[in-house]
Amino acid sequence: MNHILKLAHELQNDLANFLSDLVRIPSVSGDERAVIQRIKQETARIGYDKVYIDSYGNLLGRIGEGRRVIVFDGHCDIVDVGNPDMWNRDPFSGAIENGMLYGRGSCDQKGGLASAIYAAKILKKIGVPEDVTVWVIASIQEEDLEGAAWHYILHEDNLLPETVVITEPTNLNIYRGHRGRIEIKVETSGVSCHGSAPERGVNAIYKMSPIIQEIKELNDRLAFDDFLGKGTVTISDIRSSSPSLCAVADQCVVHLDRRLTIGETIFVCLNEIEQLPSVKKAKAEVYVNRYEKISYTGMEYPMDAYCPSWVLPKDHPLLDYTISCYQNLFGCDPDVGKWTFSTNGVGTMGTRGIPTVGFGPGNEIYAHAPNEFIPIEHLVKACAFYAEFVRKY
Repeated sequence: MNHILKLAHELQNDLANFLSDLVRIPSVSGDERAVIQRIKQETARIGYDKVYIDSYGNLLGRIGEGRRVIVFDGHCDIVDVGNPDMWNRDPFSGAIENGMLYGRGSCDQKGGLASAIYAAKILKKIGVPEDVTVWVIASIQEEDLEGAAWHYILHEDNLLPETVVITEPTNLNIYRGHRGRIEIKVETSGVSCHGSAPERGVNAIYKMSPIIQEIKELNDRLAFDDFLGKGTVTISDIRSSSPSLCAVADQCVVHLDRRLTIGETIFVCLNEIEQLPSVKKAKAEVYVNRYEKISYTGMEYPMDAYCPSWVLPKDHPLLDYTISCYQNLFGCDPDVGKWTFSTNGVGTMGTRGIPTVGFGPGNEIYAHAPNEFIPIEHLVKACAFYAEFVRKY
């Protein structure tokens, strides 16, 4: 067995128990304080050279002190449980059975984060290259808006890595990108009046009705990329307001979940909605949603809900290097693909062009699903891979 894989297997029980602890701590976006404190406790026990929590609430742990900076990013927030009746176990049990670890966040994505944190234990034994610094980041609020944490890290923590590894679930494959997304609001205005005489007013919901149909039709015309696939748009929320339930609606707002393939920018997306005939006729307002949620530290660090698509080119040296690490460690060729969903890579390569690649334990099909789980063996292999990635860098 490869030496690094052997070291990772020796950490299996400690790693699994640590992840079980993390899963047992509910940490929906905006409520990550307790899980961050547990991670801080573990990084201190492992012996990181420096660990701190920034003002936004991200935890950053460092080993090494070279000029070349590698970051392993994993978010510690989770989505809610949903319908508890859909779960076979307590969603926060962190139960370990038959080589699997169960619970909300086990796969998405505390598993990848735990493996990256424990990779430092291997690196402490084999040594970090003299010219390398490794940061492991437990980022927050990714489930609400991916890239939000990195918006803060890049601008306020002034951490500018040479390379970023996203530890979201890839089923132990190598991923090199994904579609982006943008949250768009479309708003119509009306004139309220008593519901007993609707002809006296202008119903904002009725003005929205043809817009909804044209947005549905727009989805079929969006661009396609051979690697990332097709851009999409769907309405995920609709709300209206009126003085009472006995009155005509004077406002209606729909929320669009717009997924972006290559070449689809914020300007392209807004323009295609603004140019719909029904939007023009209704004189509807079209704008990007603003993310303004306060973090658990009490900080508000707003940004537009725009997450650019990104792809690491097939001939990029980082991809070649990542594949060689995989081959050296596992003795076979990896599958190279992409995520269906969006990750913090939008904040590193999507926004800032920082070379970014993905490798993580677990299968993304279990993300946000009831009975979420992750194989223990995946944790071990991911831990070994992260250490190998640094060793040869």
